[in-house]
Amino acid sequence: MIRNVRPQGERVRNYIIAHVDRYPADIARRTAQEFGISRQAVNKHLQHLVNERALTATGTTRDRRYALRVRHSEEKVYTLANRRTEDDVWREDIASVIGELPKNVLDIWQYGFTEMYNNVLDHADARHAVVNLARTATRTEMRIYDDGVGIFTKIRKELNLEDERHAVLELAKGKLTTDPRNHSGEGIFFTSRVFDRFAILSGTTYFSHDFDEADWILEQPEASQGTHVLMQLNNHTSRTTRKVFAKFTSGDEGLFDKTVVPVRLAQYGDELLVSRSQAKRLLARVDRFRTVILDFAEVRGIGQAFADEIFRVFRTGNTRIELVSINANPEVRVMIQRAMASPS
Repeated sequence: MIRNVRPQGERVRNYIIAHVDRYPADIARRTAQEFGISRQAVNKHLQHLVNERALTATGTTRDRRYALRVRHSEEKVYTLANRRTEDDVWREDIASVIGELPKNVLDIWQYGFTEMYNNVLDHADARHAVVNLARTATRTEMRIYDDGVGIFTKIRKELNLEDERHAVLELAKGKLTTDPRNHSGEGIFFTSRVFDRFAILSGTTYFSHDFDEADWILEQPEASQGTHVLMQLNNHTSRTTRKVFAKFTSGDEGLFDKTVVPVRLAQYGDELLVSRSQAKRLLARVDRFRTVILDFAEVRGIGQAFADEIFRVFRTGNTRIELVSINANPEVRVMIQRAMASPS
């Protein structure tokens, strides 16, 4: 009897540890449902994890929230006039703080950090950068701040785009850089896709990409200075940079010729996507790719002109490009099928 109780308790606590980040205020109810046990029994496990310093608890009984306790955190401030390269900073300062993790996880962190820190060095026009690291039992989080011009503002000005939201849309497609002689424009695209969570806050615009989920743009009421980048990754993910790169590259040379375009980023507020000008903005620069996947997640509906511009006009004039639509609801699918069936 005793031999059966202990593994059950371990499974309950492992479940809590694995899911508390996602459900900080609802973890007790979800755990009770998962294992068919009472809330009182779950609360004992939660208290055990708090006593063991694996979790923190805040709030009253009704508003109780739990979080993984940060086991290690460190902040480093850099004066960019010193011009230390991203590789030097990684090797001498960052790798040891991240700690001993599986090689594939360290490879992801090395790639993400060096790409984002190099962006600060080459593009931000900043004087200082701050790198903040925090590690819990299950994940590591890194934040990179700079006091420069702001990434979305710079892209908007350099490429003469409409606004910062338009800059985010172009950035999400990939192959976007304000310095094509020295940069390929791949860094942010691939960095956003190798991490569990990737986000950029700059000015009044917040962009986030969660692994295999829809991208989001939020507008902030007050502008922030410079650029803030957030990267989060599970400490024991099986993901590798090679596998992620392979999703968007082809051929022996590994050319970056496939992109996923989040269609909802072309929307402003609750507006529908109905016009040809919206479609043309969505399709800008996609002729640089061989395969273009249009992700319609969170898009409620599209208009006839919008669909016609993409799936008849553009498709007819760019036969070498494979145009694929995913995550479209039934209403959107009907408009796409109508446009594709129209005579060219």
